[in-house]
Amino acid sequence: MSARTRLALAAPSFADDDSMRTAVNAYSGEMFGFAQRALGDRGLAEDAVQDTFVQAWKATRKFDPTLGSQRTWLFAILRNVIIDASRRRAVRPILAAPIDQRIEDEIDGLLRSWVIEEALNRLTVEHRQAVINVYYQGRPAADVAAEFAVPESTVRTRLFYGLKAIRLALDELGWNDA
Repeated sequence: MSARTRLALAAPSFADDDSMRTAVNAYSGEMFGFAQRALGDRGLAEDAVQDTFVQAWKATRKFDPTLGSQRTWLFAILRNVIIDASRRRAVRPILAAPIDQRIEDEIDGLLRSWVIEEALNRLTVEHRQAVINVYYQGRPAADVAAEFAVPESTVRTRLFYGLKAIRLALDELGWNDA
Protein backbone atom coordinates (compact mmCIF):
# COMPACT_ATOMS: atom_id res chain seq x y z
CA MET A 1 0.00 0.00 0.00
CA SER A 2 1.46 3.36 -1.03
CA ALA A 3 1.88 6.29 1.34
CA ARG A 4 -0.71 8.24 -0.63
CA THR A 5 -3.25 5.42 -0.28
CA ARG A 6 -2.59 5.18 3.47
CA LEU A 7 -3.09 8.96 3.79
CA ALA A 8 -6.31 8.82 1.81
CA LEU A 9 -7.64 6.00 3.96
CA ALA A 10 -6.67 7.77 7.19
CA ALA A 11 -7.93 11.16 6.02
CA PRO A 12 -10.92 12.72 7.70
CA SER A 13 -13.97 12.17 5.53
CA PHE A 14 -17.69 12.26 5.98
CA ALA A 15 -18.16 8.52 5.89
CA ASP A 16 -19.96 8.45 9.23
CA ASP A 17 -22.01 10.72 11.46
CA ASP A 18 -19.18 11.36 13.93
CA SER A 19 -16.76 12.62 11.28
CA MET A 20 -19.44 14.84 9.79
CA ARG A 21 -20.33 16.20 13.24
CA THR A 22 -16.63 16.89 13.92
CA ALA A 23 -16.23 18.82 10.67
CA VAL A 24 -19.43 20.80 11.25
CA ASN A 25 -18.33 21.71 14.79
CA ALA A 26 -14.85 22.67 13.61
CA TYR A 27 -15.70 24.82 10.60
CA SER A 28 -19.39 25.79 10.44
CA GLY A 29 -19.07 28.95 12.55
CA GLU A 30 -16.19 30.33 10.52
CA MET A 31 -17.91 29.30 7.28
CA PHE A 32 -21.16 30.97 8.36
CA GLY A 33 -19.39 34.25 9.09
CA PHE A 34 -17.64 34.10 5.74
CA ALA A 35 -20.90 33.35 3.89
CA GLN A 36 -22.84 36.06 5.74
CA ARG A 37 -20.23 38.70 4.87
CA ALA A 38 -20.27 37.57 1.26
CA LEU A 39 -24.04 37.29 0.85
CA GLY A 40 -25.24 39.92 3.31
CA ASP A 41 -28.15 37.73 4.40
CA ARG A 42 -28.30 35.44 7.42
CA GLY A 43 -30.75 32.97 5.88
CA LEU A 44 -28.80 32.67 2.65
CA ALA A 45 -25.58 32.21 4.63
CA GLU A 46 -27.13 29.38 6.67
CA ASP A 47 -28.31 27.73 3.45
CA ALA A 48 -24.87 28.14 1.88
CA VAL A 49 -23.12 26.44 4.79
CA GLN A 50 -25.66 23.63 4.80
CA ASP A 51 -25.31 23.18 1.03
CA THR A 52 -21.54 23.11 1.42
CA PHE A 53 -21.65 20.25 3.89
CA VAL A 54 -24.18 18.33 1.78
CA GLN A 55 -21.96 18.69 -1.29
CA ALA A 56 -18.86 17.75 0.72
CA TRP A 57 -20.62 14.67 2.08
CA LYS A 58 -21.64 13.61 -1.43
CA ALA A 59 -18.11 14.21 -2.78
CA THR A 60 -16.16 12.84 0.18
CA ARG A 61 -14.29 10.39 -2.05
CA LYS A 62 -12.89 13.32 -4.05
CA PHE A 63 -11.17 14.81 -1.00
CA ASP A 64 -7.41 14.23 -1.21
CA PRO A 65 -5.53 15.25 1.95
CA THR A 66 -2.26 15.29 0.03
CA LEU A 67 -3.54 18.25 -2.01
CA GLY A 68 -4.83 20.41 0.85
CA SER A 69 -6.48 20.50 4.22
CA GLN A 70 -10.12 19.66 4.83
CA ARG A 71 -10.72 23.30 5.77
CA THR A 72 -9.33 24.56 2.45
CA TRP A 73 -11.43 22.01 0.57
CA LEU A 74 -14.61 23.01 2.42
CA PHE A 75 -14.00 26.72 1.82
CA ALA A 76 -13.44 26.07 -1.89
CA ILE A 77 -16.83 24.35 -2.00
CA LEU A 78 -18.38 27.20 0.01
CA ARG A 79 -16.96 29.75 -2.43
CA ASN A 80 -18.72 27.98 -5.31
CA VAL A 81 -21.96 27.74 -3.33
CA ILE A 82 -21.81 31.49 -2.57
CA ILE A 83 -21.21 32.34 -6.21
CA ASP A 84 -24.12 30.11 -7.24
CA ALA A 85 -26.37 31.71 -4.61
CA SER A 86 -25.44 35.20 -5.78
CA ARG A 87 -26.20 34.23 -9.37
CA ARG A 88 -29.60 32.86 -8.33
CA ARG A 89 -30.31 36.15 -6.54
CA ALA A 90 -29.38 38.08 -9.67
CA VAL A 91 -32.14 36.26 -11.55
CA ARG A 92 -34.62 37.39 -8.88
CA PRO A 93 -33.46 40.95 -8.11
CA ILE A 94 -36.69 41.75 -6.29
CA LEU A 95 -35.75 39.44 -3.42
CA ALA A 96 -32.11 40.43 -3.07
CA ALA A 97 -29.25 42.22 -4.80
CA PRO A 98 -26.50 40.22 -6.53
CA ILE A 99 -23.07 39.86 -4.96
CA ASP A 100 -20.95 42.84 -5.90
CA GLN A 101 -17.46 42.55 -7.38
CA ARG A 102 -15.80 43.84 -4.20
CA ILE A 103 -17.19 40.93 -2.17
CA GLU A 104 -16.28 38.40 -4.86
CA ASP A 105 -12.72 39.81 -4.89
CA GLU A 106 -12.60 39.52 -1.09
CA ILE A 107 -13.70 35.88 -1.30
CA ASP A 108 -11.07 35.16 -3.93
CA GLY A 109 -8.42 36.92 -1.85
CA LEU A 110 -9.25 34.91 1.26
CA LEU A 111 -9.27 31.64 -0.64
CA ARG A 112 -5.98 32.57 -2.34
CA SER A 113 -4.36 33.29 1.03
CA TRP A 114 -5.48 29.90 2.39
CA VAL A 115 -4.14 28.10 -0.66
CA ILE A 116 -0.82 29.96 -0.44
CA GLU A 117 -0.63 29.15 3.27
CA GLU A 118 -1.19 25.49 2.42
CA ALA A 119 1.58 25.67 -0.22
CA LEU A 120 3.97 27.36 2.23
CA ASN A 121 3.33 24.63 4.80
CA ARG A 122 4.65 22.09 2.29
CA LEU A 123 8.09 23.74 2.20
CA THR A 124 11.02 22.93 4.45
CA VAL A 125 11.57 25.39 7.28
CA GLU A 126 14.65 26.87 5.56
CA HIS A 127 12.88 27.39 2.23
CA ARG A 128 9.80 28.83 3.94
CA GLN A 129 11.98 31.31 5.89
CA ALA A 130 13.69 32.45 2.69
CA VAL A 131 10.42 32.87 0.79
CA ILE A 132 8.65 34.72 3.58
CA ASN A 133 11.55 37.00 4.48
CA VAL A 134 12.84 37.85 1.01
CA TYR A 135 9.83 37.45 -1.28
CA TYR A 136 6.86 38.41 0.91
CA GLN A 137 8.49 40.82 3.36
CA GLY A 138 10.88 42.29 0.77
CA ARG A 139 13.94 42.04 2.97
CA PRO A 140 17.38 42.00 1.28
CA ALA A 141 18.89 38.52 0.98
CA ALA A 142 22.06 39.80 2.68
CA ASP A 143 20.10 40.78 5.81
CA VAL A 144 18.35 37.43 5.94
CA ALA A 145 21.67 35.63 5.45
CA ALA A 146 23.22 37.55 8.33
CA GLU A 147 20.22 36.82 10.57
CA PHE A 148 20.40 33.05 9.93
CA ALA A 149 24.21 32.91 9.74
CA VAL A 150 24.34 31.44 6.23
CA PRO A 151 25.90 32.74 3.02
CA GLU A 152 23.78 35.11 0.93
CA SER A 153 23.99 32.66 -1.99
CA THR A 154 22.36 30.01 0.21
CA VAL A 155 19.43 32.33 0.94
CA ARG A 156 19.04 33.07 -2.79
CA THR A 157 19.16 29.36 -3.64
CA ARG A 158 16.57 28.57 -0.96
CA LEU A 159 14.38 31.35 -2.32
CA PHE A 160 14.66 30.02 -5.88
CA TYR A 161 13.79 26.44 -4.96
CA GLY A 162 11.16 27.55 -2.43
CA LEU A 163 9.29 29.60 -5.05
CA LYS A 164 9.59 26.74 -7.51
CA ALA A 165 8.08 24.35 -4.94
CA ILE A 166 5.27 26.81 -4.19
CA ARG A 167 4.40 27.05 -7.90
CA LEU A 168 4.26 23.26 -8.07
CA ALA A 169 2.14 23.04 -4.90
CA LEU A 170 -0.27 25.69 -6.20
CA ASP A 171 -0.63 23.76 -9.45
CA GLU A 172 -1.35 20.58 -7.47
CA LEU A 173 -3.93 22.47 -5.40
CA GLY A 174 -5.58 23.65 -8.62
CA TRP A 175 -4.83 27.33 -8.16
CA ASN A 176 -3.25 28.81 -11.26
CA ASP A 177 -3.61 32.55 -10.74
CA ALA A 178 -2.07 32.95 -7.26
